[in-house]
Amino acid sequence: MTNPDGTKLALYPGTFDPITNGHLSLIERATKLFDRLIVAVAAGGLKQPFFTLEERVELVQRVLAERRYADRVEVIGFDGLVAKLALERRACALIRGLRAVSDFDYEFQMTLMNRKQARSVETVFLLPALSWVYLSSTMVKDVALHGGDISGLVPSPVKQAFDKKRASTG
Repeated sequence: MTNPDGTKLALYPGTFDPITNGHLSLIERATKLFDRLIVAVAAGGLKQPFFTLEERVELVQRVLAERRYADRVEVIGFDGLVAKLALERRACALIRGLRAVSDFDYEFQMTLMNRKQARSVETVFLLPALSWVYLSSTMVKDVALHGGDISGLVPSPVKQAFDKKRASTG
């Protein structure tokens, strides 16, 4: 699916709780493949995020504002079906990250369900840079909430947000 202006738009959905350097690797790769990218920050669904939806959207926006491709990336919050959002926004593809074989089973099931909901939207699997294949938001949260050092795993605004939120709640 191409937009009326002829551009190819991809949607990269996720909870981004928090956005990590692995996510940034995927975003950069996606901007090389598509004209425009929407980073769609999910409300959470069954997950109980550490950061609110508003905090996560703002963090992603702050982090991406510093990037050379920022003018081609839009950040939005959403609650609902990814496939429905992709159709509404006229996305031709969903970006999904794979780190290890263990991700594949879940992503395969999700891809088939999205295909059933939105046949015109393809799923594109991307691998993060090799240095980030082990990294997950869950792991980062666990380390941060137990006082570990997450610098080097997340952009500095994310580390600052964790420090601030831990100080205010702890």
